[in-house]
Amino acid sequence: MRRRPGPLRERGLSVSGISAGTRPSPADRALSLMERIVPAPSAWAFALRIWLAMVLALYAAFWLQLSGASSAAVCVAILAQPKRGQALSKALYRFLGTLAGGAISILLIGAFGQDRVLLLVSVATWLGLCVFVAHFLQDTRAYGAMLAGYTVAIVAVAHIDTPQAVFEAAIDRVAAITIGIVAITFINDALASPSTWRTLRKPLSEALSATRAFARETLSQADPGSERAAALIRQIAVMRADASAIGGELDDGARRAAGARSAIAALYAMAAASRAFTAAGRMLGRDSAAVAEARRICLGLTEAGSDADAASDRLGALVDEAIRGGTSEARDIEPWEIEPWEIEPWEIEPWEIEPLEILALQRGLDFARAVSFAEDGLNALSTGCRPKRDVALPTHRDMPVALRGAARVGIAFGATALLLIAAGWPATSFALVQVAATCSLSAIAPDSKAFARGVLIGMPLAALCAGIVLFGVLGGEQGFPLLAIAIAPVIFVACFLSLNPPTFGIGFILLVFFMVLLSPANPQTYDAQTFLANAFLVTMAACILFVAVRIVLPISRAQRRAFALDSARDSVLDALAGDGGDATTRTSLNSDRLLQFSQWSSGSGAVRAASLDRAFDLARLESAAARAHAQLCRLPDGPALNDASRQAREGLEAADAATLDRSVRAFLRHGRSVSAPTRLAIARLVSDLVTAGGVMASQHRLLRRLGILRPA
Repeated sequence: MRRRPGPLRERGLSVSGISAGTRPSPADRALSLMERIVPAPSAWAFALRIWLAMVLALYAAFWLQLSGASSAAVCVAILAQPKRGQALSKALYRFLGTLAGGAISILLIGAFGQDRVLLLVSVATWLGLCVFVAHFLQDTRAYGAMLAGYTVAIVAVAHIDTPQAVFEAAIDRVAAITIGIVAITFINDALASPSTWRTLRKPLSEALSATRAFARETLSQADPGSERAAALIRQIAVMRADASAIGGELDDGARRAAGARSAIAALYAMAAASRAFTAAGRMLGRDSAAVAEARRICLGLTEAGSDADAASDRLGALVDEAIRGGTSEARDIEPWEIEPWEIEPWEIEPWEIEPLEILALQRGLDFARAVSFAEDGLNALSTGCRPKRDVALPTHRDMPVALRGAARVGIAFGATALLLIAAGWPATSFALVQVAATCSLSAIAPDSKAFARGVLIGMPLAALCAGIVLFGVLGGEQGFPLLAIAIAPVIFVACFLSLNPPTFGIGFILLVFFMVLLSPANPQTYDAQTFLANAFLVTMAACILFVAVRIVLPISRAQRRAFALDSARDSVLDALAGDGGDATTRTSLNSDRLLQFSQWSSGSGAVRAASLDRAFDLARLESAAARAHAQLCRLPDGPALNDASRQAREGLEAADAATLDRSVRAFLRHGRSVSAPTRLAIARLVSDLVTAGGVMASQHRLLRRLGILRPA
C-alpha cells in the first residue's frame, strides 16, 4: 500500500520550500558551505580577545625586559578559554602550579645539580607523581597539578648546564606567568567575555527538561532502560566543569556555583528515583491507593510550574500513613492474586508487599525533593541567592589507570633522555621539556590517543606557521607593530580550530607551540639553524608521544571496564561495612563511574545493555547500603530499635538478604508506635534495606563472582 503524499508534496514542494524535483542552485550551495565554514561572531570575538591579550602580554614583558618574554604570550595561549570563569579558574591553578614547580626546581637543582643522572631521575619521578595526583583531581585543579610537574622540566632541565641560573629563571617564569594572567584577565573584562554562569543556564534548563521527560516516560510507561539512563547522565555530567568554574567570576559566584552543583546532583537523583519508583511498582503488581496517588503527584512534578515543596509534604504524609498502617491496600493482596504477566513469580513473597509499598512511596518522596533541589539550584544560579544546600560533585578515577598514566610519562621522559644523550644531540634539554609538557598534557586528556593525534598534526603545523611568520613576514625586522600584525592570522585560525571539538587538539597545540617556536624577543633573533633544530625536536616530541600512548602501558577498553568493575566492587564492600560516605556525593560518584563504564562498553546491543544493567545494580546496592548505614546512625536509642538496627548492620556487613528481611519486618513492627520524625527515618531506612536486599537476591551470582557474597 503506497503512502499518500503530504499536502506540501502534492503541490510539488518539499518541507524546506524548495521544489522537490529541482536541486539547490550553486548560489544556495555556496551560501550553505560558507555558513558551515565561516566562524560564528562569538568565535571571532574570542579570537580577537586572545590576540589582544597576547599582544598586551608581550608588550608588558618587553617593557619589563624579562628574559623569557615569550612565556607571557604562551601563558595567554594556554589560558585561552571562551568563558571568563573558565579562564580565571585555569589562571589561578596555573599560577599555583608554577609556584610549586619553581620551588621544586630550585630544591632539585640544589640537591642534584652536580649529578645529571640523579637530577633527571628525580625530575621523571616528580613528573610521574604530579600526573598521578592530577588523575584524582578535577578540571583546572588537575591542570595545576600537572603543570607543577612539567614546570620543573622547563626550569630545572632547561638549565641543567647552568644550575646557578635556576633561581633567576624561576623568578622570570613566575613573572611572565603573572603578566600573562593579568593580560588575559584585563582583556576578558574590558571586552565583556561571556560569563560562565550565563552560558550554563540554558544547558542546565535543558537538562532539567530532559530529566523531567525521562521521568515522565518512566512513571507513565516503563523504565526506558540503562542505555537511556546513561545517555541522560552524559548530558548532565558535561556541565560539571562549568559549575566548578563559576566561583571566581563574581562576588556571588560561590553561591551561583553551589546552586549549579546542587541542581546537577538533583538531576542525578531524579533519574534514579523515578526508575526505582517504577521498579517498586512493578514488583508490587498493582498500585495501592497511596502508590497511585504518589504516581500522580510525581507525574505532576514532571511538568514545569509544579509545586515541589507541597508535593514533598503530601508524599511525606503518605509515607507516614503507610508506616502507621493506615493506607495500604496492597497488604491484603495474596501472591496468587497478582497476574502472572505483571510480575515473575520468584520476584515476590507474601511478606514483601508492605515493604515494597514503603519503597515506592519513599522513592516518590525522594523524587519530589530532588525536583525541589533542582529548581532551587537553577534559581540560585540565575539570581545569585543562597541555595538550599551546597554539595560536592566528586568524579570517579581508577587507581590502575592513574598509576599507568604516571608511569607512562616517567618512562617516556626517561627513554627520551637516554636516547638523546646516547645520540649526543646538542639541544637535549629543549627536547626533554617538550616531551615532558606534551606527555603530561596527554595524561589528563579525556582521550590520550586522540590528543596525541592532535599533537602529531599540530606540531608540524605550528613549526610551519612559525617559520613563515619569522622568516617570511618579519624577515629580519624588529618593529613590535609588525610582530603584532604578523601573528594575528595564525592566532585567529588556531582559536577557530580550538573551538571545534574534533579539531581542539590541533588548535590548542598550534596556538601554544606557534608562540614557543616563534619565541618573540627584544631584539628578535633570526637564527635559521636554531629554529630548524627546535622545529625538528618538537616534531620528534610529538612522534614520541604518539608512540608512547600506544605501546607504553596501553589501556584497552576491556581493561578500563575491568578497572571500573573492581572499583565498584571495592566501593560496595566499603558501603556494606559502613564506610560509604555521604549519600549525595556517592550518587555523583556512581553516576560518573556509570558514565565512564558506558563509554568503554562495547559488543552487541544486548551484551552492552546487560553489562550496563549490572553496573547500575551495583551502584544501587552501594548507594542503598551507604544511606542505610547513615540512617541507622540517626535513629534514636531504644531496646526494640537497637535490636533491629543490630540485625540491619549484621545483614549489610554479611550481605545477607535474609537478615535484612528480618530487620525490615522488625522496623515496620515498631514503626507504628514511634514519633513522626522517627517514622520517616524508618521509612527511609526500610526503603534502602529493601533495595539492598533486592539486589543481593536478584544478582547473587554476580555478587558471589565479585566476592561480595560468600560462596553458597
